[in-house]
Amino acid sequence: MDLETYWIRRALIAAALMTALFLGGAALTRAEDDCQKRVNKADHNLHEAIEHHGWQSSQADHWRHELAEARNYCWDHGRRWWDADANRWRTDRDWDDHDHDRH
Repeated sequence: MDLETYWIRRALIAAALMTALFLGGAALTRAEDDCQKRVNKADHNLHEAIEHHGWQSSQADHWRHELAEARNYCWDHGRRWWDADANRWRTDRDWDDHDHDRH
């Protein structure tokens, strides 16, 4: 193998690795966006249900469940979860499933 072929192969390998890293990062970003949207939607709908139907309504209970599911989904898929109230990612599984049960 001559020197030119060697460097062409190295460049192709480097390009393939960069592409894989880029696509992997894009998939991670999309998963984070999906996770954040799920939590934000459930949190918003929970607040709306509480406002319109009361703290102990079946609608509020439904959205509390959806919020817990969204947080668990985030944790299972990225080992972090979106805190909609603090507007930030958290890396400890320290959410309170009952944090929206009270005033």
